[in-house]
Amino acid sequence: MIRDQGSLDALLATVRRFVRERLVPHEAAVAESGEVSEALVAGMRDLGLFGLTIPEAYGGLGATTEEEVLFAMEMGWTSPAFRARFGTNIGIGSQGLVNGGTEEQKQRYLPRLARGELIGSFALTEPEAGSDAGSLTTRARRDGNGWVLNGRKRFITNSPYAGLFTVFARTDPDQAGARGVSAFLVERDTPGISVGAPDRKMGQMGAHTADVVFDDAHVPGDALLGREGEGFKIAMRVLDRGRLHIAAASVGNADRLIAESLTYALERKQFGQPIAEFQLIQAMLADSRTEALAARCMVLETARRRDRGEDVGADAASCKLFATEMVGRVADRAVQIHGGNGYMAAFPVERFYRDVRLYRLYEGTSQIQQLVIARAMIKGAQA
Repeated sequence: MIRDQGSLDALLATVRRFVRERLVPHEAAVAESGEVSEALVAGMRDLGLFGLTIPEAYGGLGATTEEEVLFAMEMGWTSPAFRARFGTNIGIGSQGLVNGGTEEQKQRYLPRLARGELIGSFALTEPEAGSDAGSLTTRARRDGNGWVLNGRKRFITNSPYAGLFTVFARTDPDQAGARGVSAFLVERDTPGISVGAPDRKMGQMGAHTADVVFDDAHVPGDALLGREGEGFKIAMRVLDRGRLHIAAASVGNADRLIAESLTYALERKQFGQPIAEFQLIQAMLADSRTEALAARCMVLETARRRDRGEDVGADAASCKLFATEMVGRVADRAVQIHGGNGYMAAFPVERFYRDVRLYRLYEGTSQIQQLVIARAMIKGAQA
């Protein structure tokens, strides 16, 4: 955890200034070019953002879940492309290693991940295995003391930059579903690995995803992360925390959209007065504010409970479900408040409207969150 409340408040304030003064002015340029400049990436490294959740023993800040979501909310004030550059290093690209890696594996990779010298990536999704992750077909077969990987992964965040992949592959073809899936730490320069061209997406320009192909990629025996056959358990533990992070980023995006909407409503005049004076505009502002506050409270309370060691799997899913659906509604109202201007690329709400749509899809769709929640309820009732 970050040393004390004063240190946390100071670091949050520094990140807040960095976001508003350094990142927000470059949003349009990133959306146009599809690239985040190295100068801005260096600034994020200097703030320690690449090592936010990595334990202090390995060079990170060791942030708790509550601290992490507070930073995610601050980063949510700007384009998701900026958060995405370090998001895998503090989340799905490192937490499997933090939770299940050997000491040797941690010493080898975590300090470089914390410094941002190495980018981590999480290779789970496949062309035919998205929400149904248990149906993945990437195979890992034993070869002497090592393994040989074959398969294709899809929509892999930060794969164009990644130097380390956490790869999920079936090690026991006779086991159905999630059983028989193992996790591996695979370095980018391993022969047999190729990364496709960055995907062309609806939004989140500058946050790159691409296919990763494994064609007889040989990895050593010590590349296995955790025990053989426990890959799916590792993935689920990582995704619980990741879902809270995405929910927090959604809250931050909602706060920005509400601020843009309020500013516009106060400045835009119709019928001789600011449109903020019209009750139907006020209703949209009020609904957005109320929903964003509800999501913020959900995320913070669930993060605190996770830090206390409680099982929050279903509640983390509830947070992601509500917060990501919430920010979609807030974005829609923001466009409506802006009227025709809300459909124009010159206004940030147009870009955010497209950007936030992805939150309801990755790290488990809204429908998957519903299944997680309902199944936990049924299991609890039958216990």
